[in-house]
Amino acid sequence: MKAPSSRYFIYLPIIIALAVISGVYLGFKMVGISQDRKTPISLIQLTRYDKINDVMRFIFQDYVDQVNRESLQNDAIEGMLKNLDPHSQFIRAEDFAEVNDPLLGAFEGIGIQFRLEKDTCTVIHTIVGGPSEKAGLMAGDRIVRVDDSLVAGVGINDRNLVRMLKGEKGSKVKIGVFRRKADGVLDFIITRDVIPTYSVDVAFMADNSIGYIKLSKFSATTHREILNAVNQLKFKGMQKLLLDLRGNSGGFLQSAIKLADEFLEKDQVIVYTEGHNRPRQVAKADGQGLFKELPIVIIIDEGSASASEIIAGAIQDNDRGLIVGRRSFGKGLVQEQLNLTDGSAIRLTVARYYTPTGRSIQKPYDKNAEDYFHDFYERYANGELDDPANIKFDDSLKFVTPGGRTVYGGGGIMPDVYVTIENDENLRFFNIVSNQGLIYQFAFDYTDAQRDKLNQFKNIDDYVQNFKITDKIFNDFVMFVSTQDVKSSNASVQGSKQRIQHMLKAFIARNIFDDAGFYPIYFESDKVYLKAKETLKELDSILLPTESQPLIFTQQQTGLQN
Repeated sequence: MKAPSSRYFIYLPIIIALAVISGVYLGFKMVGISQDRKTPISLIQLTRYDKINDVMRFIFQDYVDQVNRESLQNDAIEGMLKNLDPHSQFIRAEDFAEVNDPLLGAFEGIGIQFRLEKDTCTVIHTIVGGPSEKAGLMAGDRIVRVDDSLVAGVGINDRNLVRMLKGEKGSKVKIGVFRRKADGVLDFIITRDVIPTYSVDVAFMADNSIGYIKLSKFSATTHREILNAVNQLKFKGMQKLLLDLRGNSGGFLQSAIKLADEFLEKDQVIVYTEGHNRPRQVAKADGQGLFKELPIVIIIDEGSASASEIIAGAIQDNDRGLIVGRRSFGKGLVQEQLNLTDGSAIRLTVARYYTPTGRSIQKPYDKNAEDYFHDFYERYANGELDDPANIKFDDSLKFVTPGGRTVYGGGGIMPDVYVTIENDENLRFFNIVSNQGLIYQFAFDYTDAQRDKLNQFKNIDDYVQNFKITDKIFNDFVMFVSTQDVKSSNASVQGSKQRIQHMLKAFIARNIFDDAGFYPIYFESDKVYLKAKETLKELDSILLPTESQPLIFTQQQTGLQN
């Protein structure tokens, strides 16, 4: 074998170096080619890398203590969604039914309304025709035991008690009840069933021609409920509609679209949605609406959100009717729900919705979630609730309706007729006891103690005409309040007397006749309702405002002002 020449060994290092340099050069060229094709080789492995699962795996394998896998995963999901927007949320499996049932129009349970009072569950009403009524439960009964579990005097909360009482249709639950004038605990075996829930709280004739409907949410059954309510009111002579959306935080988008469709002409825009991963979708009226000729006024406040704002925006932007009340919440984000295999779900914001003129009424959410959901206090502090002129409108968010009205985006629906909050110093005592829930508390205790007497009233009309809050009842209330460490001057107490008597009568009526008894009495002193009713009466003669400011009504004024 011939030995290598010495010249070869001299050039060997140079040859190796050239090979390395060539390899590096070719590598860069390949990356450059890949980058031109939008798939850099350096990112191939990166796109497959799952950082979250890597961290989870590391924790499960090496953390010093035992970790609950499901709990950690749930917390991680909640953390991710929390950083997106205030309305994207994770629904844990154990909370799924509680969150979704109100929107489905029904749940499976025993069919009662109850209140936890003095650490005991007291039945306020049994649902007519429901399992509890059929089994013999009565208003005023105290539920002290559910199956083998004691639920009285043990500090149970509403949420846990509801979970114990709910269950699949056909399943049975044993209820132990204490009833006045009965010996010992009465046992009832109740077979759970489907219990309907309603989004229409109450519907009645406000006068000979005006019908009133209060809508609490937009559920799967809302459209059908509204149709039924309107038909019943028309049968009673309704010619104009007052729709109350105060405190209605929304629900199903499609339910709002279907309701708005009933009031608008063919091809009028109801709402449109658009998001980064969702192309624009426009909802228009089909022209088959049953209420196209029905004059309408809508009442809103700072608790009206989402689907409520879609309805108000569609009516306002199409110059179809007037909006009365205070500026709405300002939620213009659309969520879609993804149900997960373990029974949990996520609601992810996928789009923004826009009113027919093109305005987004979503308010800013760059602050913390608590400030976002409780900006009522900021509105109070900046004087908006006393005078809408304190609201600073941004000209870049100005829009004009087909009829020439100026409307604004960027933070809720601004009403056409603004009704300020009530700031009457004479009602200071009333405001204190009302905000602390003491009027409701006393009315509940009074109803419970006087149930036999109150049940003698045949109907709400009999009650309204013949039941009075006497001086003795009012003085008993004042004594009750004094035991709750509420101090006030006699002048303040007397200044609030009439309003407190009125509210006591309304709350007692609710305990006997439910919302059908409460609202007709309550509205006698509800300034927003009274102004909306007056506005609707004059709707035919009102020229819709075209200036940037709404018609403003304060508690001291009696007429519309422009």
